[in-house]
Order: sequence, then structure tokens, then C-alpha cells
Amino acid sequence: MKLTIFAATGGVGRQLLDQALAAGHDVTAVVRNPAKLDREVRTVTADLTAPDPAALQAAVDGAAGVLSALGPPARSETAVAARGTRAIVEAMLATGTRRLVVVSAAPVSTVPSPGRPHPPRPDPGEGFLMRHLGTPLAQRVFRRNYADLALMEDLLRDCPLDWTAARPPRLTDKPFTGTYRTAPGRNLDRGSQLSRADLAHFMLRALDDPTTFRQAVGVAR
Repeated sequence: MKLTIFAATGGVGRQLLDQALAAGHDVTAVVRNPAKLDREVRTVTADLTAPDPAALQAAVDGAAGVLSALGPPARSETAVAARGTRAIVEAMLATGTRRLVVVSAAPVSTVPSPGRPHPPRPDPGEGFLMRHLGTPLAQRVFRRNYADLALMEDLLRDCPLDWTAARPPRLTDKPFTGTYRTAPGRNLDRGSQLSRADLAHFMLRALDDPTTFRQAVGVAR
């Protein structure tokens, strides 16, 4: 399958790239700094804080699926998810590319946004500890990041693409297990963490799963 991976040098992006290449996919990696790539792969250089539409269109043209690991570093002040995803969506619409899988976050399920001013509170899938401790704490610490991701999800809901937003809890660098749970439209009880390797596995698997189309999907151990 011909795939395009955005932010392929980040924690999740590296896992996506490694797993996609291991599975034999034809991959284009979109990165801001190609020097950080340690794999031989077709590369498009792009800064999604100031995107070049022509470069992004070239990157996604003909792809069967586009995967985005775009997001700010922890506690970063830079809001890049919504802006960058808008540029990706516009490039996909211009080239007729339809399938998009992106990284969001579990706490976004209860974050208000212009397109979703009254989200469920609490998330219907969360247990007592996540509902009263984990999610509120994460939202206070990463408030700007989650607001940016909520705007990104607004954009996706308003576009005609076949999109999926993966909503993991706290991400770790633990090894790949292939053992995780998913829940369309809600978070998961006792779902406090997930490895980046397992998140990448879900994202690649979701590409061919129409039950995940136009859905935010909770993913957790």
C-alpha cells in the first residue's frame, strides 16, 4: 500500500515508519528535518507551521492512506495540530486522497470546542480514577495542547474525508505488544497508558477498517 506519514521522526511517527516499512508498504515520510531520519525512504521536507501547499500535495498524491503523528512536544506552547492538519486535509482534497488517520488524545473527549461546545462530562467510558483524577489533571497540565487537538477534531468532522482520530491515554516507550483495547466514540475504563508502538499498530490497522471511518476511537492497554 502506498502511504504518506507526517511527522515521521517523532515518537509515534518513527513507530509508524518502522512498522509500515516492515510490512512492505511504499512510504513517503514528511518531516521538518530530514537529517533526523535513519531509514532509506522517499522524503518530503515540510514545516507544517508554515506549510507549502504544493509540497504537501506532492506528498499525498496517489496515497492509499495518510497517517499523521503531528502534535506538539509535551507542554509546548506551539499549537500545530489543527493548523497542520488543516494543511494536510486541503492537500488531500486537492489530490483526491481520502483516507486519513491522526493522533489525538483521550482527554480531548471532554474538551469543549467551537464545533462541540458541550461534550460529554465525564466521558462515558472512563472509570472513577480517570474520571475524577487522571483526566482533570491532564487537562490542567496540557490545556493548550488539548484545545488544539479539539480544534483539529472539529476540522475533521467538518471535512468529507474518511478520517479516524486515535485517542490514546498517556503514551510510553514500552515495547510493542499488539494487545490493546479500542472503543469508538469513548475512552476505556482503566485505560491509563499505551505504548507508542501499539498506537502505531492500531493506526496502521485502522487504515483498512471502515468501522473506524469518521470516528474518534479510544485506544488503551
